[in-house]
Amino acid sequence: METIKLRDEYIKLGQALKAAGLVPSGLDAKIVIQEGLVKVNGEIETQRGKKLHDGDVVEFEGETIKIVG
Repeated sequence: METIKLRDEYIKLGQALKAAGLVPSGLDAKIVIQEGLVKVNGEIETQRGKKLHDGDVVEFEGETIKIVG
């Protein structure tokens, strides 16, 4: 499980996928999110701008990212 440390109050879902190296660009993040391939806290999330806070968990292609404050 990879962790992303927050610099601000939150990070957006598309930014988190890029920061973790799971997608090469914002466009790729947009596509995989809109196609329903990304889960946040166990639920499919289709909003690229979804705000992730401390404790949120993102799943994509068998990889897990935990957001830490």
